[in-house]
Amino acid sequence: MFKGQIGVISDRFYLTDSDTYILQGIFPAAGEPEVYLDRQQIKGYMTEWKEKGSEEKNTEQDTPENRRVIVSIHLPENLKQYRILKIFVAENNRKKLWYSIKISDLCIRKQQPYYFIEEVTVFNSGKSCEVRGWAAAEEKVTILARDSKGKELPCSVRYYSRMDVVQLYAEGQANEKCGFDLTVNHIGTSSFTLEFSASGCRNYYSVKTGKMTQAYRKTKRVLKKSIQYLRNYGLKQLVKKAVSKVRVQKNQPDPYNVWIKKHLPSSAQLGIQRKTVFSVQPKFSIVVPLYKTPEIYLRQMVQSVQNQTYKNWELCLSDGSGKDSPIKEVLSELAAEDSRIRIIQNDRPLKIADNTNAALQEATGDYIAFLDHDDELTPNALFECVQAVNQNPDIEALYSDEDKMSMEGNSFFEPHMKPDFNLDLLQTVNYICHLFVVKKELMDKVGVFRTDYDGAQDYDFILRCIEQTKHIHHIPKVLYHWRSHKDSTAENPESKMYAFDAGQRAVQAHFDRMGIRAEVFHGEFPGLYRTRYLRDYDPLISILIPNKDHIEDLDRCIQSIDKRSSYKNYEYIIIENNSDKEETFDYYAKLEKTNPKVRMVYWKEGFNYSAITNYGASFARGEYLLLLNNDTEMLNPDCLEELLGYCMREDVGAVGARLYYEDGTIQHAGVVIGFGGIAGHCFVQQAKGATGYCHRIICAQDYSAVTAACMMVKKSAFDQVDGLYTGLAVAFNDIDFCLRLGKAGYRIVYNPYAELYHYESKSRGLEDTPEKIIRFQGEIETFRERWGAILENGDPYYNPNLTLDSQDFSLKSI
Repeated sequence: MFKGQIGVISDRFYLTDSDTYILQGIFPAAGEPEVYLDRQQIKGYMTEWKEKGSEEKNTEQDTPENRRVIVSIHLPENLKQYRILKIFVAENNRKKLWYSIKISDLCIRKQQPYYFIEEVTVFNSGKSCEVRGWAAAEEKVTILARDSKGKELPCSVRYYSRMDVVQLYAEGQANEKCGFDLTVNHIGTSSFTLEFSASGCRNYYSVKTGKMTQAYRKTKRVLKKSIQYLRNYGLKQLVKKAVSKVRVQKNQPDPYNVWIKKHLPSSAQLGIQRKTVFSVQPKFSIVVPLYKTPEIYLRQMVQSVQNQTYKNWELCLSDGSGKDSPIKEVLSELAAEDSRIRIIQNDRPLKIADNTNAALQEATGDYIAFLDHDDELTPNALFECVQAVNQNPDIEALYSDEDKMSMEGNSFFEPHMKPDFNLDLLQTVNYICHLFVVKKELMDKVGVFRTDYDGAQDYDFILRCIEQTKHIHHIPKVLYHWRSHKDSTAENPESKMYAFDAGQRAVQAHFDRMGIRAEVFHGEFPGLYRTRYLRDYDPLISILIPNKDHIEDLDRCIQSIDKRSSYKNYEYIIIENNSDKEETFDYYAKLEKTNPKVRMVYWKEGFNYSAITNYGASFARGEYLLLLNNDTEMLNPDCLEELLGYCMREDVGAVGARLYYEDGTIQHAGVVIGFGGIAGHCFVQQAKGATGYCHRIICAQDYSAVTAACMMVKKSAFDQVDGLYTGLAVAFNDIDFCLRLGKAGYRIVYNPYAELYHYESKSRGLEDTPEKIIRFQGEIETFRERWGAILENGDPYYNPNLTLDSQDFSLKSI
């Protein structure tokens, strides 16, 4: 008994209950924990500890006799009257000490700042390291790096807000700026220690930089992936991918502060822009509402406009500070120096909508650009806008990518690389934000800013603009630096809840104007909104489930819907395709007899998912089809209603869901064309509770495609595009189908509030035979032939600044 290495790997206190102590470690498979405070036994609860990617993280401790566990202990309030906490492994009437800690040490541990390390990247031959994560305490946690002798190492730390972490704690227990990015240089040893300190207490984390262990683990992962890639795609594609990887590794992704400097135009490029003469040379009115703007930021903002390579502009500055404005003299000086600067003085303090409108009244340009009083434009911002207008004179609204800038203006972070126009994302969050430029004629049509929406006046204005035009253009370049400080909405969301309430009302008013019956609610984070669509009736939904044997999967799928769904008007069409087992057909007979919603249909030919689905759809009586894998399990009772709400909109053809692997990590949150060379799911294997890049996992939005593992589609739209293409028997048929729906004018929507487990293609298996590999490679070529243009030009719902080498929306390597 007690074979292998057992023991505790880490310990901490539960975030929302500081009396619950949690230990993670290795425990004998048949053992149970016995917990004692001195000699008094108390309860300890043990659960299995599943790690993401644990199959690649086996250690000497992992044996068939042992298991990874989490032990939770609820400690009494009178903890200090005890001396020691001990945990024993109890097995076959024998005990072995697993863990012990003095109560005095435990009380100190309870006060230590808690940290979580999200990513460690070692580079520069082990001499440098980047660590990303969060560290929480009531006050700001100070982080130092020390070598093996305790000597402090040179490092830079950037702290930023992590409201997702703050919300895990009781009010006031965690400092808002608990997120950190830390870079350590000149390490010189195989390991170093991070020291987290707050309120006189310290905690530590050891970082290994040993190249041998790291290289071994990396080689093992690469070899495993390479073998699978060779099986699926062939030697030619493997060599091609390896060459591209080498090119990427020669220039690893830089921190964004370096990345952006390399992506801004050079001095030579700016010089060429200044000499460029366009056939159409519109005038831009840049409107800026000022309010007691610090002089240093005011001058930097104005300088960023004066540095524009395109010179046909005017700067309309409305000072809403009131008659005793502290910036009155500075404004007079700026206007005297540059005739293009127009100053609007106001005798009384103005709120932001009125202040912006005062500037708009003086605007004489063909296009209006909006700039906040302490932000900056990149020098090529207007040039890029003019170039776009010359290439497409129909453009009436433009927006660009953006990032955040430190108070000093010398550091850039949190880039927002946006998709092309995405209506459902805009109805979820004001992702357009900065830089936004609108044609004067369109603004005259929609009107100026509305004071009823102060705090979200720009959101309301953008929504009114997009209602009146289809000519909306996205420039996939960072043209706007958003200065970030403690009072801004971006850095301190709760300080401006009125702004988020105004945003909710703005989206609701948008739906009301569009004649769409919907209710808008606050989303999971401030500034995100959730829409529930209202319907006049409950249409019949035909749920199409192909099945071959695997009756346990099928039964779980059906039971999850029948027992959990709050929506009741549906039918099942089970499409039997070549099952072999007698018990499968016994199950079918029982199912039809006991469940009046079930109808069995039988496909007699070979496996072709597209043909099987089309065959099942021919029996459907519903207005809406739900294409559903048999290895799924519905989680939320309103899942069908969430899918149906979006699908009933006239402009929507299909709606996809948020799918999880069995361990709770993301399996599907939309599809991007180009991932993996063809197409792939977004945010695959991101941890349970993660929200993804710019919260995209939890935002309803448009995508080019969603997976047919769970896809609701209008029956009329399905018929209009002749269903799924049978030339794609197994792979990419759902992607092809969505792209054809898009070509027919329909939107494809991902709704994160329809949630299911997807037990990942148990019925079909891997591409692990020569026949399957040949078929798969043929379907890749077929897809490329049909959709070469989007593969070449890029997915409009993605961003060319983001990588196609991973699915986490990280930056493309330089």
